[in-house]
Amino acid sequence: MGLLKTIRFALVGTAAGLAALAGAPAFAETLIDAGSVITDAANEPSGPSYIIVKDGRIHDIVAADSDQARGYEAAATNEAGEWVWDYIDLSDKTVLPGLIDLHTHLSGDPSGEFWRAATTPPEYFTLIAAKNARITALAGFTTVRDLGSRTDQVTQMLRRATAEGLAPGPRVVTSARTISIIGGHGDTNGFVEHVNDALDSGFTCTGPVECASKVRLASQYGADLIKITATGGVLSQQGRGLEAHFSDDEMKAIVDTAESLGLKVAAHAHGARGIEAAARAGVHTIEHGTYIDDAAARAMNESGTTLVPTLMAFEGIRQNLGKGFYTPVVEAKIREVAKVADTIVERARANGVRIAFGTDAGVFPHGLNAGEFRLMIRGGMSSRDALASATTVAADILGMSDQIGRLMPGYSADIIAVDGNPISDATVLEQVDWVMVRGRVIE
Repeated sequence: MGLLKTIRFALVGTAAGLAALAGAPAFAETLIDAGSVITDAANEPSGPSYIIVKDGRIHDIVAADSDQARGYEAAATNEAGEWVWDYIDLSDKTVLPGLIDLHTHLSGDPSGEFWRAATTPPEYFTLIAAKNARITALAGFTTVRDLGSRTDQVTQMLRRATAEGLAPGPRVVTSARTISIIGGHGDTNGFVEHVNDALDSGFTCTGPVECASKVRLASQYGADLIKITATGGVLSQQGRGLEAHFSDDEMKAIVDTAESLGLKVAAHAHGARGIEAAARAGVHTIEHGTYIDDAAARAMNESGTTLVPTLMAFEGIRQNLGKGFYTPVVEAKIREVAKVADTIVERARANGVRIAFGTDAGVFPHGLNAGEFRLMIRGGMSSRDALASATTVAADILGMSDQIGRLMPGYSADIIAVDGNPISDATVLEQVDWVMVRGRVIE
C-alpha cells in the first residue's frame, strides 16, 4: 500500500492547501501516519504512531501497532480498503507541535528606506502581510505574536482571515499598533514636520493619563496585547541612546491599564536601565534585552518577566552593514549593538532569566525564523530547551498552554513534520517538510 499512501499524501496535501486558500470551512477526519511523535519538548520521540484529527483538533494519538490503531484503520477505510478519511503519510518523519514565534512583523519586509512609509498605501501592507503569513506557516510556525503593524487593522484582519481559512497562515496574536513616546522609537520621525504629522498613527503619549488612554484605544482597536517601546531603538531615524523612553509612572499606568482590560504588555527594550524599569513596572516580556545586566535580570526575575531575545534580528541587520542599506545614523547604532548581541542569551541564562522564542521577523526575511534555534544554542541553550522556548514556554506566554505547544487530545491540530530529532538537534527545524494549522494542511 506504499504507492497508494504516497499518492494519497500528495493529493490530500494539495487539496487541503487549496481548501485553505478557498476558505472551505469543513474539516475532514484525518489520520496522520507518523514515524515518530514528540508530544512535548520534555519528552523523547515515540515510536510509529497514528494521530487522529477531527474538527481542527487532535482527537487521539495511539501507537501504530496497537488495537486502537487497527480500530482507526477500520473506521478510516471502506470495505474495499480505500481511505474514506484523509490519510497523510509521514511514516518517515518526526512529527511535533507547531512552532510559536513571539515577535514578528508580518506587514513588513526588510528595508532601510524609511521614507517608504510616506509613499506606500495601507492596501499594499495588507498584501505583504498575507504573503508573509503563508511563508511563515510553511516554515513551521503555526502561531505568531505580531508586535507592531504598519497600518491600522492589517493584522487584526489577517488574524481573522487565517482563523477562518480565507488565507493560509499561522494563528495570529497581535498588538496591532505600538505605543511610544512622542519623538521616540515607534513614533514617526525622519520627515519634515507636516509629513510626520500626517503619518502619525495616534498611539504616542506623554504622561500617565494619556498613556493609559492609548492602552484603552488599542483595546478598542482589537489588540490582543499591548506593545510599547520602553527604550530607544536601533532602526528608527534618531541617534539618541537606547535607554528608557517612558517615565516610571507612564509605564506603570500602561501596565495597570492593560491588566484592567485583561491584556499583557510586551516591551521593546535595549538599555539595561530601561529593561529594569520596564520589569519593575510589571511588563510580561522584554523584547531584545540587548544590554541586560545583573540588576536588570534581577528585576525581571522578581516580576516574573520573560526575555524574548530576537537574535535573528541582530544577525539580519548585521549582514547589511557597509552596503548603504541603512542611513548613517542607523548604521552607527547597529555597529554598537552588534558588539554585545551575541551574548544576550548567555548573560540572561547566567542570571536565571526565563527565555522564550521570538525573532523580529520582518527586520530579516520572513521564513527564516528557525535560524533563531542555531543562535540560541550558540548562546548556551540545549536543543531541548530551545524547542521548549518555541512550544511550551511560548504557549504559556500567550496564555494558551491548554490549546497549543503540545500534541495532546483536545489541543489545536497545529502540527509539523521534519527529518531527524529536534530534541537532540533543534537546527533540523530550519527545514520543515509538512505543516498543519488548526487542522488545515498548508499546501
